[in-house]
Parts: sequence; C-alpha cells; structure tokens
Amino acid sequence: MHVLVIGAGVIGLAAAWYLRADGHQVTVVERNQDVGLETSFANGGQLSYSYVAPLAGPGVLSKLPGWLLRHDSPVRFRPSADPEQWRWLLQFVRACTLEQSEACTRKLLSLSFFSRDLMHELLVHEPDIRFEHANAGKLVVYRTDAAFDAACRLLDYQRSLGCEQDALDAKACIAREPALAHLGSQLCGGIFTASEDSGDCYQFCVSMMQLLRERGVGFRFGTAVTQLREVSAQRVAAYAGEERLDADHIVLANAAPSVPLLRALGIRVPLYPLKGYSLTAPVVADAAAPRISITDFERKIVYARLGNRLRIAGMADITGRLADIDLKRVATLRAQSAATFPGAVDFDTAAVWCGLRPATPKSMPVIDGTRFANLWLNLGQGALGFTLALASGRLIGDLVARREPAIALDGFGLRSM
Repeated sequence: MHVLVIGAGVIGLAAAWYLRADGHQVTVVERNQDVGLETSFANGGQLSYSYVAPLAGPGVLSKLPGWLLRHDSPVRFRPSADPEQWRWLLQFVRACTLEQSEACTRKLLSLSFFSRDLMHELLVHEPDIRFEHANAGKLVVYRTDAAFDAACRLLDYQRSLGCEQDALDAKACIAREPALAHLGSQLCGGIFTASEDSGDCYQFCVSMMQLLRERGVGFRFGTAVTQLREVSAQRVAAYAGEERLDADHIVLANAAPSVPLLRALGIRVPLYPLKGYSLTAPVVADAAAPRISITDFERKIVYARLGNRLRIAGMADITGRLADIDLKRVATLRAQSAATFPGAVDFDTAAVWCGLRPATPKSMPVIDGTRFANLWLNLGQGALGFTLALASGRLIGDLVARREPAIALDGFGLRSM
C-alpha cells in the first residue's frame, strides 16, 4: 500500500519509519523546504521519559492567577475572539483534577516507556544516527522546601509506575551537578532520574530522513496540503492546491495545520498551540555549564547539554496561532538562565527560537483512526513530541496494518479527548 504522511517533523518521520518497516510505499509531504523546521527544530532537547505528567493537574488552577500577573511567568495568556481557544481552556480546567491527572500520567508513562525502548533499539540497529544523544540523566531542582517536600511525597507513587528516581538534598544535587553550586541557599533539593536522555531533535530528524531515503521513502518539500476531500463514504483524498496526492492511506502528523483540514470533514480535534521559546548557546566555560539535563521546577525552564552547546527552553504561552518571537519573553529566559548558570554560555551568539506545540487539554496525544477507513491521526504530543515520537509512529503502523497495537491505546482515541 502507498501511505502519505503529512508532516516532516519528528512525529511524521517516526510514523514513516515504522510504516516503511512494514513494507508500505511511503511518501512524506512537508510544506517547508526541509525536515523538522517547526515544532521539532529547537525544542527542549530532553527525552523525558519519566516526566510526562499532564499540564492540567490539581495544583495548576491555584497557581494560574499568580503566574498570569507576573511579567516573568512561565505561563502567559492572551485572550482572543477565537472560540477554539475558549473551548480548549474550558476542557483544560475540567481536566485539572487529581483523578484525571493520575489516569493520564499512567497512560502517558506506558507510551513514553515504550518510546524509550524503541529509541534504544533504534540506536543499536542504526549506530550511525548522530544527534548529540546522551544518557546523562535528569535532575529536577526545587527552590522551595514546600515544592521539594511535595515531590518527595510522590516518589513512591512514581516508583509504582516504573520510574526509578532518587531524592537528593542540596549538597547531593551539587555533587551530582557541580554547575549548580552558584545557587547556594536557593537550592532546597532535587529529584534525579538516571534513565533520562537528551539530544538534538532537528539533527535526529535529518538523520531519520537520510535513513528513510536509503530505504526508498519519498519526500516532497515545499508542498502544503490545503484540503482533505471526501471521495466516498469511506475514503478521503489529499490535495495540494488542485493537485491530488494519490495514496491508499493518509496519516496526519502536521500538528496545528491539521485542525482546519479536519474541520472541513466535520472532525473536531481539541488542539491548541502552546508557544514555547528556546536559546541555543555555545558553552564558553565548561565547568559552569551543566552536563546532565536540568529542570528548574519553579521557573519551568529546562537545560540540555548538546555537545558544546547548551539548549535552554521554557514557557507555555497561550497567545494565538503565530510563532512570532516576543523579545520580552526571550529576555526573561536569558536573564533567568544567566542567573542560574552564570558565565556558562555566550548569550550574544545564542540562536533564538520559538515554536508552537499543539496540545490537547489533557496532554494526551491523538493516535487513532477516523470514520474514514484511510485517514489516521498522529497529533497533539505537545511538548513531548521528541519523547513520544517513536512509540506514536509504531502505533500508527499497527493501526494501518490492522494488527493488535503494541500497547493499549485506551485514552489516546479521539473520543477520549
């Protein structure tokens, strides 16, 4: 069968990988001139397999007023006349319960652990993939006793779900990552997870494209799919302008642009873009820059070492559908990271990026079919796209092949959203 994958970010490329492994003819269609130029280009760089709890949690609503009143808040909201924004927010508020958060966390962990297994398997069989991959672990640091104590209370629950984590006091955190020494009394403790990885998602996308081409997968760049047309009661066809892109099956993996395509078919997917920012700066003082991945819990900033560069990422802005850079947000990210790791990097030559990370209100990706027998959805991984890509792609392969999914898909269907 010929399968058309729409979107050449990490989600689409992972789907193409497993579809090709199943023997299908695969063509990847991308509106940009290269792979991974949007959400996948300069994300946080962390393969965060044990940290997949949804954004909607029981403690979020009480924090929102304070966040929204601060100029340096990790979350920013700009209301608009877009009814989909308000619909998404209402569903998000309804999802902020302990029961919902725990249920989603369990399901997301099953997906992320499967993805971790697939990544390690891929690296064994394809050792030439180069994307600054490292398995140095991840340390989440806490600046208040209350936040650290709350994290420690969750350790037994996390372990029951398969997470292997250790609580470290401030002295042990600095012993694990000496670059944190500057924080001094600001550091109350941390949770260390040895199994977490890091890497450059764009480099991964480029390597995957090369491997896919070697295996006969076709790529059409600069081709925007503008419409999905119903051609029978059971099938749709994809069009780029007036050109029909012939295929037996279609996999939508193009994040935000999928929403209007599906709406025209009467399919509503609750996706809304959360804008994030990153800085990628050359390391100028090796001892001052972290070697392991760091997440600053209070400031919601992540740090990932990518060779001789440091990726600094954060923020979740609900401000519309444009990936325009707000220089004030960039300045906040720079100031907070410079205070955490002073002198570590050259900010004057840092590459600035912002991107849209379309997520569902529950942070659960949509991995599902539709009422059309040849249309499949692989959407809504949000900030966890790199982490969940391989598992999501493998499961789409299972669905297209009509075989039993490798893990349970309960909760990832469109009706569950």
